[in-house]
Amino acid sequence: MDLSLIDLVVFLSYMLAIILFGASFYFKKRSANDYITGGGRLPSWAIGMSIFATFVSSISFLALPGSAYLSNWSGFVFSLSIPIAAILAVKFFVPLYRGIKNPSAYYYLETKFGAWARTYASICYLLTQLARMGAIMYLLALPMNVMFGWSIPMIIVVTGVSVLIYSIMGGFEAVIWTDAIQGIVLISGALACLLIIMFSMPEGPGQVFTIGAEHDKFSLGSLGFSLSESTFWVILIYGLFINLQNFGVDQNYVQRYLSAKSDKEAVKSTLLGSLLYIPVSLLFFFIGTALFAYYQAMPELLPEAYSGMDQADKVFPYFIVSGLPVGMTGLLIASIFAAGMSTISTSINSSATIILTDHYKRYISPDVSGKSEMRVLLFSSFIMGLLAIIVAIAFNGVESALDAWWALSAIFSGGILGLFLLGFIGKNIKQKYAAIGVALGVLVIAWMSLSPVILEEGMRFRSTFHANLTIVFGTIVIFLVGFLFSAIANRKN
Repeated sequence: MDLSLIDLVVFLSYMLAIILFGASFYFKKRSANDYITGGGRLPSWAIGMSIFATFVSSISFLALPGSAYLSNWSGFVFSLSIPIAAILAVKFFVPLYRGIKNPSAYYYLETKFGAWARTYASICYLLTQLARMGAIMYLLALPMNVMFGWSIPMIIVVTGVSVLIYSIMGGFEAVIWTDAIQGIVLISGALACLLIIMFSMPEGPGQVFTIGAEHDKFSLGSLGFSLSESTFWVILIYGLFINLQNFGVDQNYVQRYLSAKSDKEAVKSTLLGSLLYIPVSLLFFFIGTALFAYYQAMPELLPEAYSGMDQADKVFPYFIVSGLPVGMTGLLIASIFAAGMSTISTSINSSATIILTDHYKRYISPDVSGKSEMRVLLFSSFIMGLLAIIVAIAFNGVESALDAWWALSAIFSGGILGLFLLGFIGKNIKQKYAAIGVALGVLVIAWMSLSPVILEEGMRFRSTFHANLTIVFGTIVIFLVGFLFSAIANRKN
């Protein structure tokens, strides 16, 4: 499949425009505070769109329609947990971080448990971001490779360098404003795609609902209580814990809380960004169901190479190239890149912030000058972007990059949420018991993540729990061990 000249022009024009727009912020007078939080003067709607864009990656853009095409809307249950986490965020987390007035999400952990907790959490965060950026760039390259035959390493390098240019030159303001634009492009492209699918149905848009209902495509999954299957309850609980982690201890979100003009504006942006994801994720699931109905009604339009259920993730990219009008294909490809680029730019900026605040200023030069802070931020952004490109290329050839990302993210990030909740909810928690809790929690997380990969089915000590419960059990173990040990010690005293 080849892009038409018009589609190629649309796509390349978008990429160039985003890079130039983001890089234009370089010419504004900036301090380290501007580079990290935009000087705390950004409008709430733009911050909200950036929070939304952080939620949506190229993984979501391609995987959610693929999931709905393959099965049903069970994955949408994840989105239903967001309002609960968002309410907790605006009530507790936003005031907490704006009150501390420290750009690092992990400074709070140091005030509770000492320097080790901050260092541990920040290193875990950096490793998670590297894995995340690498997985997103690699998974972004896959459909482009399948559709057009473009080299995977080439796509990764071009994407990484493009984001790196405007992330380094423009800082946090560039990240926020490009995220806002890319969020709008993403939603517009997805809406246009859905409308084209529905109005291309032989019997009209209503046929999508008819075929979808016949094949039980609108189901939210089993209501059973099995802990080894992807039931409604397993996804809901998983979603709640993941979103608590996002809002409570993720540097990407904390920087956005601090970039708003006031506490009220920070609350508005958090609610806008988080709640906007719910209808947009629904839109992606609807696209998957609509595609299923489209190719059920007109099976001759889908080549045999894409008809197998194991090819579900490739059906949407195929439709983008083959089923859309000229020009629209370029816009949709730009939307996919927009989703990936917004997530990567966020990770680069927040990672550089953590390197400066939690490592350079904490251990190397506490009294670093403003110019030196900027040099550290720029150099750190460059190194993280370069490492992310290398990680993405290393993913090339992995049997399942998505599975590898889930396993890595569970191991690296699960312990941070448990430690944060222990400090936030617990009182008089002893440092050593918090450390014991983290050690045991990480062991549980590692066992649940790795034993299904290492051990064959039916073997002893192989976890039978669903992978989504990894962060749930790990977090609970850390919290309970630290809390109970401290309570027993305090009672003895």
